[in-house]
Amino acid sequence: MKKIAVSLVLAASLGLAACSGAEEATTEAADATAEATTETADAAVEGAEAATDAAAATGEMADKAGEMADKAGEAAAATGEAAAKAGEMADAAKEAAK
Repeated sequence: MKKIAVSLVLAASLGLAACSGAEEATTEAADATAEATTETADAAVEGAEAATDAAAATGEMADKAGEMADKAGEAAAATGEAAAKAGEMADAAKEAAK
């Protein structure tokens, strides 16, 4: 009977040790999962910030390109006006030469 009681105590001790180890492993796994989730969320936030910065830079570049196109249009209009004036002056010179 003593041997059975000792065996039961040892079995109970081993079972308790196994449960404690399982609980510790579960806690470590949960901690690792939480840490990985936090790192993933941080990376997502950084990616979103980078995308926002890139979008802002793209918007600024589009604005600058629009301004440059406006300036080119103004220069083309001025060139057209100068060409028209030159044509008028050529016509006046022809008339004066007659």
